[in-house]
Amino acid sequence: MLKINFSDRMGELQSSTIREILKMPQTPDSVSFSAGNPSPLTFPHEDMAKIAAEIFQNDYVTALQYGITEGYEPLRAAISQRMSSKYGIGSDLDDVIVTSGGQQVIDLAIKVLVNENDTILCESPSFIGALNAFRSYNARLVGIPVDKDGMDIDSLEKALRTEPNVRLIYTIPTFHNPCGCTMSLDRRKRILELAKKYGVFILEDSPYFELRYSGEDLPTLKSMDTEGYVIFAGSFSKVIAPGIRVGFVCAHRDIVSKMTVAKQVIDVHTNLFFQILVDRYLRLGVIDGHIEKCRALYMQKRDRMLAAMDRHMAGSAAWNVPDGGLFIWAELPEGYDGLELCRRLKDRNISCVPGNTFCVDQKQVSRGFRLNFSLPSDEQIDRGIAVIGQVLSEYIRS
Repeated sequence: MLKINFSDRMGELQSSTIREILKMPQTPDSVSFSAGNPSPLTFPHEDMAKIAAEIFQNDYVTALQYGITEGYEPLRAAISQRMSSKYGIGSDLDDVIVTSGGQQVIDLAIKVLVNENDTILCESPSFIGALNAFRSYNARLVGIPVDKDGMDIDSLEKALRTEPNVRLIYTIPTFHNPCGCTMSLDRRKRILELAKKYGVFILEDSPYFELRYSGEDLPTLKSMDTEGYVIFAGSFSKVIAPGIRVGFVCAHRDIVSKMTVAKQVIDVHTNLFFQILVDRYLRLGVIDGHIEKCRALYMQKRDRMLAAMDRHMAGSAAWNVPDGGLFIWAELPEGYDGLELCRRLKDRNISCVPGNTFCVDQKQVSRGFRLNFSLPSDEQIDRGIAVIGQVLSEYIRS
């Protein structure tokens, strides 16, 4: 009888609930609010087709050969220039390398900064991909509550003062996943002050920060960082296309240098063809206009979902109004369970993600559930939210 003894760091790790939901069979009447996917309507496929043809015609050797781990040099330069000139991200202390999506930045940060049983402070709820990455390295997780202005700074300071071996603060300050909230400017300043005071690095995960539909722009933590405490994880997944798996990290050059060594033993380098494609797309000078089109589409979808929720869910749940990103976070009344709601919705061919998926404590019961508005069609939004309203009423009455 075959017996497989998995490593301690993987033995208890479970597959992402969201990835498992996405494997569920889709029927003509099913509606998925569970993905974090951008809309295919935003993919710049015509520009990418022309660029791809040109690459294979004139630069196929570069695209198909090995590259350097740091990334395609013209793309690194283009990223640095755009992030610096447009958002003030990066300084003389920093360097940029290209990664296999923003997820790899998270993995590399843990690999080079966090030892087994060291403590990571992170928002709770938080992005499941990050939480599972932390768990895979046997890090000790401590959750910090989140409200409409982001991470609770008083709770953060208490944890920094009392928890052992804190090595990293993980935050999604702009259009949080799953909560949709945005950290206030005052809290951004305070979290930087605390990082300096306690000598702890901040991992700023920002895949959505360019997708703002309302409210005022706020500076990234990295743009306010003058001493190298912030590691900025960026991605082209939400503003170009997720399947290309092109992200980047901007951080102190010494951290980036060690990340480069760590990346060499993972995948050698990020897909070179798509690095070249992204570089040439950026150099077309159309990326900002493209993002504006994405914003217009997603704002319309957000507003449509909010209007449908007002019609069908008022009185049965409460929810936020996100200024950007891809998600709306809703909560049931006290005493009800988001997981039970999602189970009932599954029977009606509607999928959304229960809040316990995003909790630092995997056994915690959560009243929350996350809805994605970027991927479903307008018709699916109207029909799916109507069904959620019906199931909510039935659940509360029962």
